[in-house]
Amino acid sequence: MHTHSHYSLLDGLSKINDLIFEASRLEMPALALTDHGNMYGAIEFYKKAKKAGIKPIIGVEAYLAARALKDKEPGIDERRYHLTLLAENDEGYHNLIKLVTISNLEGFYYKPRIDKEVLKQHSTGLIALSGCMGGEIPRTVYRGDMEEATRLVSEYKEIFGKDNFFIETAHHPGIPNHDQIQASLRELARGTKTPIVATQDSHYIKPDDAPAQDVLLAIQTNSKLDDEDRLTMKSDDYSLRSPKIMKELFKDLPEAIQNTLAIAERANLEIPLGILKFPDFPVPNGFTPETFLEKLCRENLPKYYGQHPSDEIKKRLEYELSIIKKTGFSTYMLLVADIVRYATSQKIPLNARGSAGGSLVSFILGIVNTDPIKYNLFFERFLNPDRISPPDIDLDIADTGRDRVLEYVQNKYGRDRVAQIITFGTMAARAAIRDAGRALGMSYAFCDQLAKLIPFNPTQGMKEGWLEHCLNEIEEFKTIYKNDPEAKRLIDSAKKLEGVARHASVHACGVVITNEPMSDSIPLQYATSHGDSDANQQVIVTQYEMHAIEDLGILKMDFLGLKNLSIIESTMKLVKERCGIEIEIDNLSLDNSEVFKTLAEGKTVGVFQLEGQGMTRYLKELGPTNIEDIIAMISLYRPGPMELIPSYIKRKHGKEQVVYLHPKLEPILKNTYGIAVYQEQMMQIVRDLAGFTLAEADILRKAIGKKIKSLLEEQKKIFVERMVKNNIEKSVARQLGGLLEPFARYGFNRSHAASYALVAYQTAYLKTAYPIEFMTALLNADEKDIERIGFLIKEARLHGIEVLPPELNASFDGFSPEDAPASGEDDKADKNKQAKTIRFGLRAIKNVGSNAVRSIIKERAESGPFTSLENFLDRIPPADINKKTLEALIKSGSLDKFGERAGLLENVETLLTYQRESARALKGGQSTLFSGGESTALPPLRLKETEPVSQEEKLKWEKELLGLFVSGHPLDKFKDILERQPINIKNIKTMKEGTPVLIGGLIEELKKVLTKKNEPMLFLKLADFTDNIEAVVFPRLLAANGGIFQPDRCIAIKGSVSLRNGTPSIICNEAKILGEKKID
Repeated sequence: MHTHSHYSLLDGLSKINDLIFEASRLEMPALALTDHGNMYGAIEFYKKAKKAGIKPIIGVEAYLAARALKDKEPGIDERRYHLTLLAENDEGYHNLIKLVTISNLEGFYYKPRIDKEVLKQHSTGLIALSGCMGGEIPRTVYRGDMEEATRLVSEYKEIFGKDNFFIETAHHPGIPNHDQIQASLRELARGTKTPIVATQDSHYIKPDDAPAQDVLLAIQTNSKLDDEDRLTMKSDDYSLRSPKIMKELFKDLPEAIQNTLAIAERANLEIPLGILKFPDFPVPNGFTPETFLEKLCRENLPKYYGQHPSDEIKKRLEYELSIIKKTGFSTYMLLVADIVRYATSQKIPLNARGSAGGSLVSFILGIVNTDPIKYNLFFERFLNPDRISPPDIDLDIADTGRDRVLEYVQNKYGRDRVAQIITFGTMAARAAIRDAGRALGMSYAFCDQLAKLIPFNPTQGMKEGWLEHCLNEIEEFKTIYKNDPEAKRLIDSAKKLEGVARHASVHACGVVITNEPMSDSIPLQYATSHGDSDANQQVIVTQYEMHAIEDLGILKMDFLGLKNLSIIESTMKLVKERCGIEIEIDNLSLDNSEVFKTLAEGKTVGVFQLEGQGMTRYLKELGPTNIEDIIAMISLYRPGPMELIPSYIKRKHGKEQVVYLHPKLEPILKNTYGIAVYQEQMMQIVRDLAGFTLAEADILRKAIGKKIKSLLEEQKKIFVERMVKNNIEKSVARQLGGLLEPFARYGFNRSHAASYALVAYQTAYLKTAYPIEFMTALLNADEKDIERIGFLIKEARLHGIEVLPPELNASFDGFSPEDAPASGEDDKADKNKQAKTIRFGLRAIKNVGSNAVRSIIKERAESGPFTSLENFLDRIPPADINKKTLEALIKSGSLDKFGERAGLLENVETLLTYQRESARALKGGQSTLFSGGESTALPPLRLKETEPVSQEEKLKWEKELLGLFVSGHPLDKFKDILERQPINIKNIKTMKEGTPVLIGGLIEELKKVLTKKNEPMLFLKLADFTDNIEAVVFPRLLAANGGIFQPDRCIAIKGSVSLRNGTPSIICNEAKILGEKKID
C-alpha cells in the first residue's frame, strides 16, 4: 500500500519493470504506487501491472502543508506532513490528479503541498492512510500528545469518511523510539475504532539494494556517504518485503494484514487506454470535419497540379480522403493544417517530417513540402487502412518562432487545454559512474578514468544494462573491475543506478492538446528545468511523459524548435535588407549545379544534415549531382547502412557493376544504383514481386522493423511463398527473402529523408549564393557556444570573410554583415568588388548589459555615429553605462577609434566623471548641437598618458570579454614554427594508438584533479590553427614542470596518442614553453 519507484526522484531506486517483476515473483495480488508528490509513473505502472496480472493501485504520498497551501513564509512553512492517498475508483483517480496539480501549481514551496481545505473538496473516491513517520498523526504521537492525535483522526475521518481513513503502521525498528510510536499508533487505532493497515514504505526492491539507494540519497543532497547528519535510510530495511515476511512481522496484529487485502479488494480503478480523443476543431456552419477537409483539398489541388490534374492524382486524392474519413482522422489533418497555415502567415519557417510526406492531402494542405507523386512516396506508410494506428506529423519550426506557434495553439484551444510534455533524464552509464563516485568520496580523476573506458551507448534506447555489457565486452574495463576493489565497489553501485530517473525537464518538442480542461485527466506541474528561472514559472508541463499520453489516447504533437530553419529565416531577412531580393525558399530550382559543387567541394559547415567530417568526406567522394543523391546520403549515413556508402559512390561513378536479381527490381532500385535504401523500396518490392497490397507491405515493414528473429523468419517464409506464386524463380525468391533481415537493420523512411534533403539543399543554396549573410546567420544562431563561434570564424576566414571585433559605431546587437572597400580601393568601390566582413555584436561583450546595447544602438540610429569620446559620453546617460560596462567596451576594442586601450582604461574614472558632469549640464540646459547629436559645451577631456598595451594583453582582454581571440591569436608569432612541423592536431585525430607526436599549441582549458593516491594531475585542452585535443599530464611530469602549464600559454608537448572509444588524446611525456628550448 506504500511503495516508491524511481519517480520519487533521487529517493526511490525501484524501476517500474523491476517492481512488477518482483511483485509477480512474490505472487502479490495487488501493488500500490505512491511516489512523493507526483504521479509520474502512474500510467506506466498501471499498464504493466495489468499485463502481469497484478491489480494496480494508483496513489501518491502527498505533502500536507502545516498551515495553508498559500502560506509560504520562510522559516515557518518549510514544515510539512506526509499523507498516503490511494484511488479507490475513477472518481478517486481524477481527484488524485486534481490534488497533485493543485499541489504543484498553487501549493509548491520546496515541495508540492496540499492542505485540508483542498482535501475536503477532492476527497471522494480516495482512501487515506495516516502516513509514514513524517505524517501528521505519527509526529503528534511521537510528541506524546494523544489527545491531539485523537482529534486529528476525527478530522481525517470527517474529510474522507470513517471507512476511508486508516492508521498506517510499519516495521522499521531502526527508527528512534520505533516500538513506542508503533504501540501508541495501535492504541490510537483501538481507541478511535479506526482500522489499522500494515505498509512497508518500500524505496528499493531487495535488501542488498540498500547501499545503492543510500548513494542515491547522497546524490540528491549533494553529499558524501561519510558526511555526518546527511539524509539516509540505512538504519532499516525499506525493500519490497514479501507477503510471508509481512505476515511474520505483524503476526501479533493480523488485522493490519487483513486490511491491506481489504483495501486491495476495494480499489477497482479502470483507466481506459488507447481510445483516441481529438480536440474539437471549429469548422464553418454546414460542414463536418470530413466535408470541410474535402473542400480544402479540392480548392488547393489546382495550386499544385494545375487546373487539369492527371487521373492518377485525382484517384490518389479520393483514395486518401476515403481512408482519412474511414479512420476518423479528418479533425487531426485540419488541426495540423491550421497550425502550419498560421506559421506560414507569420513567415515562421516550418517543415513537417516523417511519413506525412507520403500523403497527397498533407502536401496540398501545405503541411509538407515534398510532393509524394514526384518523390514516389506512399500514403500507406503514413496511414495504413489495414492496421490503423494514429498518424504522427512532427513539425520542425524555426526555434525563434516556436513559442509564437505554441502561443497560437494555446489561444485557439484554451490555455487550460494545451501544455508541454515532461521528460525524464535518466542516469546513463558514464553519469552513473561519476555521480556514484562523488557520493562515495572517490577522486574525480579515478571516476573520470573509469567513465572514459565506457563507450557511448550506440543503441540510444538502452537506458540500463550498458555497464553490464561493457564488463563483458571491454577488456580494460573488465580487468580493472576484477583487480581493483574500489573500482568494483563503484561499478556495482553505478550498475544499480543506471537507468534511474535523475531529473524532470521539458520535452524538446512534445505538446499535448485536450478536448477538456487538462487537469481533469492529466496531473500538471511547472517545469523544473527550462532555461532561465523566470521562464520556469510560466511553463506548465504534464506529469505524464509522452508514452503515457499516447496510451491515454490524448493528442500529442511534436513542435521541434529547429535552429537550421531559423538560420534560413535570418539569412533571407539579411538578403532582403542588403540586396532587396525576396527569396522564395520553397520554390528553389533543385538542379543548381553551383549548389552541388559546394557540397562536392566539402563546403558543408552549416548545411543541415550534411555537416560533419565523415559525411563531408563521403560527399567529396560522391560528388552529388541531384537531390536524389542528398536523399540517399541522409538515409545511408547512419550506423548499419553506412557500410553501403562506398558501393553507392562506386556505382554512381561506374566503378562497380549494378546487378539486379530480377528485372522487376530495376525500376524500383535504379535511383539508388541497385541498393535498397528506403523502407518504401521494400514496400514496392513486396508489392511488385509478391503481389502484396501497399497496406500489407506496410504491415510487413513494421514486422521486420521489430527485429524479432522468429517474426522475421515467419515473414520471410510468407514473402518467399507469395513470390513463387507470383512466378518468381524459387532461387531468386529465396535470395530476396534473405534481404529482409539486413534491411530490418538499415531501411530508412524515404519521406523523412526527402523532407530533410530539401532543407539541406536550401541551406546549401543560401551558403552558395549568399555566403556572408548565411555565415552571419550561423554566427548569431550559435552565439552562446563559444567553441562553435571560434570554429565558424575560422570557417569564415577560409572563405575570405573576415570577422572583426566589436566597434562602437559599426556593431549592432548581434553579429552583422559589413561591407568594407577591398584592399587598394577607395570608398566608392563597386559593391561587388568589396571585401566582405562580419562585425561582432555588442551583446557578445561580457559585462555590457542589454540596457547599454539598446541605448548605444538607439542613439546612433537617431542622431548618427559618435564622433569623439566626448560625444559618446555626452549622448549616453550614466544610468546605461557604469564602470564595468565602460571598461568592457574599452578592453574589447570597441572604443579603439577614440583612443588607445591602456590610456582609456587608465582614465576610466575621469571619463565617468566627465559623463556625470555632462549629464548634469545637459539637464541644466548647457548644451550645443553638433555632429547629429546633442552634446554639452564642457571643455575637452584631458587624459593622463600611459604606455600602450601589448598585443598579448589585448588578446587576453578579448578572450576575457568575448570568449575568444578575434583580432589575432597568441600562436600567430609561432606560425612559421608550427607550419614547419609535420604534424598538427587535425592529423593526430586520424593516428593510431601509441603513435609518438610532437605538437605545439595554446592551452585553452586546464583542469586539475586528484588521483586515487591524492596526487595532482592535469587535463588540458590544447589548440592549434587546425583543431583542439585533450592532453593528459600525469603527476610525475606535473611535479617536475608544473609552472609550464598555465591557461592561454603557448606550449610544445611531446607524447603519444591515446585512443579511448575512438576518441584521441595525447599522453604528455615532456613539455616546454613554445619558442624556448627545443624538445629533443
